[in-house]
Amino acid sequence: MTEQNDGTVTVAFVCVQNAGRSQMATAFAERERDRRGLEDRVRIVTGGTDPANHVHGVVVETMAENGFDLGDRTPRKITHDETMDADIVITMGCSAENVCPMTWRGDARDWALDDPHGREIEAVRGIRDDIERRVSELFDALAENATERGV
Repeated sequence: MTEQNDGTVTVAFVCVQNAGRSQMATAFAERERDRRGLEDRVRIVTGGTDPANHVHGVVVETMAENGFDLGDRTPRKITHDETMDADIVITMGCSAENVCPMTWRGDARDWALDDPHGREIEAVRGIRDDIERRVSELFDALAENATERGV
């Protein structure tokens, strides 16, 4: 894994609308970063290629069940520079046509997740739980990498 000159690893969660999957992933990643004491080592960026006006209501509802308040978060546009500066770029399984993974200097991954927008709450819970598991596994690897470097 590559990292910034200061030892910080930047992880970008990218989607089209930045109103569902990438917002959930960001919330779980922020929690994992703080739980593991990696605040100075992991930078988290999120955004969409065509952001929505607000986080999807069903996403706010299912994340609230896990103690997260996403109601005040606003989807935002991800910039080309942000993806170029990221060590790990994770797309959520949506088309990110405006941001080509071939130009990312780091690790590009696609999680191939279903879009929660317009789905029944049970389906969104499954997507949420899958994202939580994937983020936890990502941070297991990040923490292991930091330990190997003596951080």
